Amino acid sequence: MDDQPASDNLKPAYARVVLKLSGEAFGHSGKSGISIDETLTIARQAKRVLESGVQLAIVVGAGNILRGAQFSAGGAIIKESTAHYMGMLATVLNGLALQDALESLDCQTRLLTAIRMEHIAEPYIRRRAIRHLEKGRVVILAGGTGNPFVTTDTAAALRARELDADIVLKATKVDGVYSDDPEINPHAVRYERLTYGQVLRDNLRVMDAAAIDLCRVAKLPILIFNFKRDGNIERAIAGHTIGTLVGELP
Repeated sequence: MDDQPASDNLKPAYARVVLKLSGEAFGHSGKSGISIDETLTIARQAKRVLESGVQLAIVVGAGNILRGAQFSAGGAIIKESTAHYMGMLATVLNGLALQDALESLDCQTRLLTAIRMEHIAEPYIRRRAIRHLEKGRVVILAGGTGNPFVTTDTAAALRARELDADIVLKATKVDGVYSDDPEINPHAVRYERLTYGQVLRDNLRVMDAAAIDLCRVAKLPILIFNFKRDGNIERAIAGHTIGTLVGELP
């Protein structure tokens, strides 16, 4: 892993990126809810990215608040499609928290949602989102795709293609993709590079198959990295060799 410290002099390797943040990014490990400290940590890194001249769109998840599966398993009375809509609405809570955290740092933002709720956010419109990016605003994308049975990983891949992003950055709490669970198997090996085919063939837990295939068709690279280390979002955008890069063979 690249041990170079974060620096104001990191030169971006990408002009426009989509950053996928799981809901766990907004809370403390093992706890539910939104942590102001964790949200501000994300916002500070995002601000530095914005100040480097990179156009930044952020797709947010909601696992810190609820997961649709928890309401639709074991004969629950809530239908699976309803549970998915509940999860999509929960992403808006994280989006609002991130928006205010960024604006407290004097960053211009726009929160766009796939489910219309004009009193608190703009509806997602591709051309509008691109215009916000061009004006130097952080675009926060909530509500998934607006459809049940679609993960926020797939939403990130879809939005990245729509917005002509250069890369999808999947922020996690681990430093890449491993051959096995590193917490269980101390001999697990971290991959530095993978092809889309390897991810699909070996069923590696990178993103769901639909998201991988969307990126594969467009030859859109995906970087899986540990965002908890301060400065890693900047390092990722600068093209440093951190995490695991999924793409075409070099």
